[in-house]
Amino acid sequence: MNPIVTRQDQIASSDFDSSFIWGVSTSALQSEGNHKADGKGPNIWDEFVQGKKIKNQDKHYHSSGFYQHFKKDIDLVKELGIPNFRFSISWARIIPDGYGGVNQKGIDFYMQVIDYCLDNNIVPWITLYHWDLPLALERKGGWVNREILIWFEAYVRVCINAYKHKVKHWIVLNEPLVFTGAGYFAGIHAPGKKHLKNFLPAAHHAALCQALGYRVIKEIQPNSLVGTTFSCSHITPYSMKEKDLKAAHRMDALLNRLFIEPSLGLGYPIESLPVLNKMKHYMNPGDEALLKADFDFIGIQIYTREVVANSLFTPYVRAKLVPVHQRKVHHTKMSWEVYPASIYEIIKKISAYKGVKKIIVTENGASFHDEVFLGRVEDLDRIHFIEKHIEQVHKAVLENHKIEGYFVWSLTDNFEWAEGYEQRFGLVYIDYDSKERIIKNSGFWYRDFLRS
Repeated sequence: MNPIVTRQDQIASSDFDSSFIWGVSTSALQSEGNHKADGKGPNIWDEFVQGKKIKNQDKHYHSSGFYQHFKKDIDLVKELGIPNFRFSISWARIIPDGYGGVNQKGIDFYMQVIDYCLDNNIVPWITLYHWDLPLALERKGGWVNREILIWFEAYVRVCINAYKHKVKHWIVLNEPLVFTGAGYFAGIHAPGKKHLKNFLPAAHHAALCQALGYRVIKEIQPNSLVGTTFSCSHITPYSMKEKDLKAAHRMDALLNRLFIEPSLGLGYPIESLPVLNKMKHYMNPGDEALLKADFDFIGIQIYTREVVANSLFTPYVRAKLVPVHQRKVHHTKMSWEVYPASIYEIIKKISAYKGVKKIIVTENGASFHDEVFLGRVEDLDRIHFIEKHIEQVHKAVLENHKIEGYFVWSLTDNFEWAEGYEQRFGLVYIDYDSKERIIKNSGFWYRDFLRS
């Protein structure tokens, strides 16, 4: 059905080792909907979307309806021949007030999702935290409060004990820089806090929690495969002037090194970004050791590169991102440059760390303007984007870097945080009114690629 014509010179999955991991990703808040169903407690996004910070004042309350239609979506994963499915658990579905009584209906829902994956020979990969902190915990300070270590450990223990007999692959945190930076410094994501006094403790506690989560999972399920994910962007200077080179170095420390290096026992990159010296005000004796985790894999999530120029008016980092429109480069609807070599450069960069065992691209994809015409979505730009990025992954494989997997973001169109429903990343088109699912040509392309 709906074959996609391929060229002789196109990349094929057979160009990779048979053990290479192929998958597709989603998250709970972005896709589930039913935000009050079956005993779920409120999370920080339930409150945040009530303001005017989301485009078109969109809300995630219904989204793509994965909560009701998860079997349809997993059937699509099977139809497209995708062997691995990454999704997240909503903390507030499991423990409505974040730290207290367990909601059995929440436990049961994810058990159904896991079982249906396994029934269809699809391997579930579970992310424990994908930005949807229970609102009751935010009322106590959220990630700024060091007690989050206690709350998070309890939540992880509930999840692992519930699903350890059926799930082997775990991801502790999704992109800690984004949820701490956008949520506790810039204020553009939930919970909408600002300033360094919120960001630094939130970042430190997140770094502690990613290592704590690893230890708890391994304690309960020693044979599990545990990783965590980092948002990454290849950084290049706007010019070869010394001030731009130094600005790019500082930005790289913030965007690419802040969370991975502490987990490897290297500490925070203070020499490259001196403002991080203020992190010491939030550190307790022994924290350096508690930051370390011997992850089985590192998840990297790459969408673009960033071109960086010196900026005296940008506090703390003294660097700014040069926008795509100023550079006049090809870009996605998100105004992110299409630069496939970024994924190769980041794989090479992360692979160079001695403590990294293996790398999996846990998110890569693009938003373009999608339209349904005669029941089809001809998203050639997305096909080209995915194909060219996989070619760069293959280049990294040929050079023996530690890359062992690739997941497309995302399975379906969904709620794209502050962008609301304006941006569509899915391999599957969602009609948000009828909840009809239409496989885009990119979905068929990925199916044919995996069959190759």
